[in-house]
Formats: sequence, structure tokens, C-alpha cells
Amino acid sequence: MNFLARLTLSWFGTGYAPKAPGTAGSLAALPFAWIIFSTWGPIGLVAAAGLAFLIGWAVAAKTPDAGHDPGWVVIDEVAGQWLTLAFVTPEPLIYAVGFIAFRVFDIFKPWPIRTLERNVPGALGVMIDDIAAAVYAGLLTYVVSLALGS
Repeated sequence: MNFLARLTLSWFGTGYAPKAPGTAGSLAALPFAWIIFSTWGPIGLVAAAGLAFLIGWAVAAKTPDAGHDPGWVVIDEVAGQWLTLAFVTPEPLIYAVGFIAFRVFDIFKPWPIRTLERNVPGALGVMIDDIAAAVYAGLLTYVVSLALGS
């Protein structure tokens, strides 16, 4: 597989972390989320999440060993993490809540996330469950941010 595809899908190599590569990819997405939001606001972060989703889908579709969501593919976590944080202010506590919420929903996959993961084949299936997890995590993060007055 070509180096650029692996670099993209592994989010600059974070997907090759020896333990918890999805968590490493989500963590590596946080500073980029902060910069994107601070520069272009929530619409910019939604657009970046959408772009990461589309790039991940396209590259995974052309990468034979990426079609079954191997651990090293973490661009889906990047897209999901960015979507989770798109509608909250970039503050450390709120970002920590969003990070934890996204990881919990991505790992435990409540309905319909697990259904999407199991029933949507190929590269789209690799990406879509993280977007569903981001919707749940984003809503929870937004409610927590309101409760904290952020």
C-alpha cells in the first residue's frame, strides 16, 4: 500500500500506537480541532470533519487492507472527534468531556452505532459508525457545556 494512503488513514501514524490506537487518533485530533475552530468557527470544524470523512472513505475504499476497519485506520476517529467538538467552545474542560464522550460512544457502540458498524460494508462502514458516535457524543458534550455555562 502506498505511503500517503497509510499516512492519511493512520492520521500521521497515530493509528500505529501500540495500545488504544483509536484513542491515540482521537487525542491527536484535538489540537487540530482547536486550531480549526479558532480560525473558522463551528462551520469550519463541521466542514473539516466532513472532509476527513470523505477523504477517509475514498482512501479506505482504494486500500485493500483498510476495508474491514483495522485498528491502524483512525481517520474515522478524527472525523468523529471533530464533529463531536464542532458546537462547543474550545475550552480544555469541554474538550476533555467531548474526548471522553466520543471514546465511550465509539467503544461501546449503543444502538444504532453497532448496527451501522455491522451492516454497512466496506469503507463507508469503516467511517459511518464514528459519525454516529459523534452525534451522541456531541449532544452530550453540548448539554454538559450548557450546564457548565460554557
